[in-house]
Amino acid sequence: MCGIAGYWDIESDWSRERMAQIGERMAQALKHRGPDDSGTWIDSEVGVTLAHRRLSIIDLSSAGAQPMTSSSGRYLIVFNGEIYNHREIRGRLDAEESGLSWRGHSDTEVLLAGIEAWGLQNLLERTRGMFAFGLWDRKNQKIYLARDRFGEKPLYYGWQNNVFLFGSELRALRQHPCWEGKVSRMALMGLLRHNYVPEPSSIYEGVWKVPPGSWIQIDEASWGTKPKVRTFWCRNKGGNDCSIDELERVLLDAVKGQMVADVPLGAFLSGGVDSSLIVALMQQIAKQPVKTFTIGFDEAAFNEARHAKQVAKHLGTDHFEHYVTDEETRKLVPQLPSRYDEPFADSSQIPTCLVAGLAREHVKVCLTGDGGDELFGGYSRYFKWNGHWGKAKKVPGKIRCLAGKTLHLLAGNNHRRQKMASCLGSGTSGEFYRRMISVWDQPGNVVLGVEAGYEKEGDWPERGGYGSFVREAMNVDMETYLPGDILVKMDRAAMGVGLETRAPLLDHRVRELAQGLAIDAIIHDGVGKWPLRQILVKYVPTPLIERPKRGFAVPLDSWLRGPLREWAEALLDSGRLKKDGYFCREPILSAWQEHLSGTQDLGHHLWSVLMFQAWLDEHG
Repeated sequence: MCGIAGYWDIESDWSRERMAQIGERMAQALKHRGPDDSGTWIDSEVGVTLAHRRLSIIDLSSAGAQPMTSSSGRYLIVFNGEIYNHREIRGRLDAEESGLSWRGHSDTEVLLAGIEAWGLQNLLERTRGMFAFGLWDRKNQKIYLARDRFGEKPLYYGWQNNVFLFGSELRALRQHPCWEGKVSRMALMGLLRHNYVPEPSSIYEGVWKVPPGSWIQIDEASWGTKPKVRTFWCRNKGGNDCSIDELERVLLDAVKGQMVADVPLGAFLSGGVDSSLIVALMQQIAKQPVKTFTIGFDEAAFNEARHAKQVAKHLGTDHFEHYVTDEETRKLVPQLPSRYDEPFADSSQIPTCLVAGLAREHVKVCLTGDGGDELFGGYSRYFKWNGHWGKAKKVPGKIRCLAGKTLHLLAGNNHRRQKMASCLGSGTSGEFYRRMISVWDQPGNVVLGVEAGYEKEGDWPERGGYGSFVREAMNVDMETYLPGDILVKMDRAAMGVGLETRAPLLDHRVRELAQGLAIDAIIHDGVGKWPLRQILVKYVPTPLIERPKRGFAVPLDSWLRGPLREWAEALLDSGRLKKDGYFCREPILSAWQEHLSGTQDLGHHLWSVLMFQAWLDEHG
């Protein structure tokens, strides 16, 4: 795992030394992602610089150092991630290509050899892994950027003052002297709706994220225009119906492949279905107890540490737990804008950062259960709102819309009733689901300088043909919530302390098997993740994992009325909101007062505003 960055200035007249300084500064901004080593590569004639920070996981020798040049000298690469089947690809290359000479055993070297032998698209289609990389083609003078199938690893790109920039995080792009960084109010509206900036947007105008499962090409012929996105995998691709045994076999193979590392390895364990299954399979493979890590809270309603401890004891892991204190919370929260770099407001980022820090004291790599809910129907909202939409769609659209408007007038400041009214007025199942999961339902009424309206945000995959509301909701979450929230939360939390995380459930073979299953096989009698439960019961007794799903929640509402109140009040000061000029003060201050009084619990509404305001202090 690493941090990557680079730029291309076709009009550059800077010296090689100046270009190197800029590249080194961009790399230094990513030191937390790669504390072990750094490197830069410069072509001063064409104005290209590639920069890299290394977290050594596989091939710890200098043979794995980057930027790395292909054997022919044509390609230069800066790579972040892991290719889990790189040994298999290397074997195929040895069989097909004569005279290959390997410098080491890194997956980066295998990537370069595969690109030279098969081309970029064919190589990407053959990979299993998580990655983001920048590739410079010296022969054709083109930059290629590529990102893994699910978006586990981040990759930003864009133009600032006619200079092309890219990097693992925005902080690297901000180091370039041509950086402007104008906040996108459309992206800010998306933040308030979703608690994250939806892909492919970034918080800045003119800067985007490479979509998961895709690659782009930059050359002088198309300079300054948003590039065409080319895909190498379809997230909705499904195979034939599979058996539980086949799914278990593929999962076991995925876990085994992701346990390969030349450094200490462990796993996060919440005691839920996903993480318990991953740890159970790891323990089947490992020759010694797997190190497991969990975070607990004194508030019983939010504490899953006791369940994790029971599962760990049953599986025989080497278990570590830590209970969060108010003091730790007060200390960590002001650091979140720096850790996440782009405004991010999923409050479970707090325990995620803490458990990552706990794990890094003992290991350098951790496996996670991320992806189980989206692939196998784990969110209770899928069942709950399926029934609501089933009833709503029976009412003629015009009557439903009129009823929604009437209910909205009667809702007043009650956010729950406002959401019900908004959902009732939806014209399609996709719009219904989007409104249902929105935090601020009308962010255009909160963000200054933009027009309200669903169709104007451009962050929602409105598509048909899914066959059912539940399937549509799962696929939408796979395209939006998973890469925009879940994977961002984990990546920044872990890489902030130099910890690599891996998600075996996001092996694309698992996704294709899940996509081939009927909904009734995934959700059984109102219980989600049925296939995973059928496998897990072989390793862990049902009573240890059968309980209501909580997620990695925190007592945010009480924290904002208690230990975080002073911090929040400073950020929500009326004079400051007016001075900054991004938000309409009335709805925010009203929500804050209602929350403090206990009239409504609006912590999650306020958290997105607070995280943006705190981010402005850091990067504004």
